[in-house]
Amino acid sequence: DFLCISLVNGFTQLRYNLGDKTIILQTLQKVHANGNTWHSLNAGRVGNEGYLDLDGINITQKASPGMNALDTHTDFFVGGVSSLNLVNPMAIENEPTGFTGCIREIVLNNRELKLTVTDPKGGANIGDCDGTVCGYTVCKNNGTCQVENSGFSCSCPKEWTGMMCEQSIHCSQNMCGSEALCIPQPSSFSYTCICALGWSGTYCKNKIKFYTAKFVGNSYIKYTDPYYGKRDLQYSRLSLNFTTNQTEGLIAWMGKSEDEDNDFLAIGLANGTLKVVINLGERISVPLMYSKYFTCSDERWHVVTVVQNQTCIKVHLDEELILFEDIDPQRKYTALNYGGICYFGGFEIGRKVNIVTTGLFQKEFIGKIKDVVLFQDSKKIQLMKAEGYNVYDGNS
Repeated sequence: DFLCISLVNGFTQLRYNLGDKTIILQTLQKVHANGNTWHSLNAGRVGNEGYLDLDGINITQKASPGMNALDTHTDFFVGGVSSLNLVNPMAIENEPTGFTGCIREIVLNNRELKLTVTDPKGGANIGDCDGTVCGYTVCKNNGTCQVENSGFSCSCPKEWTGMMCEQSIHCSQNMCGSEALCIPQPSSFSYTCICALGWSGTYCKNKIKFYTAKFVGNSYIKYTDPYYGKRDLQYSRLSLNFTTNQTEGLIAWMGKSEDEDNDFLAIGLANGTLKVVINLGERISVPLMYSKYFTCSDERWHVVTVVQNQTCIKVHLDEELILFEDIDPQRKYTALNYGGICYFGGFEIGRKVNIVTTGLFQKEFIGKIKDVVLFQDSKKIQLMKAEGYNVYDGNS
């Protein structure tokens, strides 16, 4: 399998093979080879349906029956490869040769790659394209960069300040505690403080402890499972207690959530009833809904347990077995490779639940969670020891 973007006789070409046939897309227009025109390229695939967009002119290849997952267990190369004989002969039209030119702002599966000296895994024969200290986005928030004798300076739009226009003027004199985030509120010419776990108050200066976590809407906890390396991922289990008066919300997400191919097990509410979704591979996410008329939005405590035994999923709600389904009798994927990451209540600040979950859940959780147990562990996980913001003591 491969996915390759190349220049061929002045045209941009995307080629990919998911295991059965090579699909080729080529742009209608040539690129400017004058050395001073930047082009914007957007290329990829959804299943086996490909798209290639150069400067807003789009070419697509409709999906056809066949393979729809890209199985590559190699490094991701930009501009060339460590050895040209690594390149599959079907991936390019002519003899393989390295790229000569400039590349900036690479976004892979919604994550920007840092094109610095230290961030990539390796490389060779790379220089600074701009030739000045004013790199591509050295001044943030539409600031303008000027080269000076001692380096550079940024002139910032009126809402921003700091060396690189990285700080809102509303947060420049903020009183938030050292563990807090300052969020500017331009409409009211002020700011709010978002407290890290274990802190509360307007300025996040009050130390707190909790065993019941209270989520207020833009809250989240990210827990890293210290025993992940020893887990048997074919037999996963997640159990917790929750209470809420909301009809929508993401309660828990076991999985890295970095891109759509990551495995996950998710628990949440949709229309007031319990919704469990599991993906063991190839984005085959199977939503399981509890269809009987029963609302979980009644401000009572409910205990939910989800057990994955290879492809068999059991869901218990308040000690009653409500769902029991084999999501893939073919047993193609049987392990939950969740990367040791569990989210509760939502995702990091700025990552909207409906976008990260591709519409499976509509919003962040508002309510309380306690007694979270992973697998068959004898102890509940200590939510206080995790990473997160805007989570408060649910007992007070």
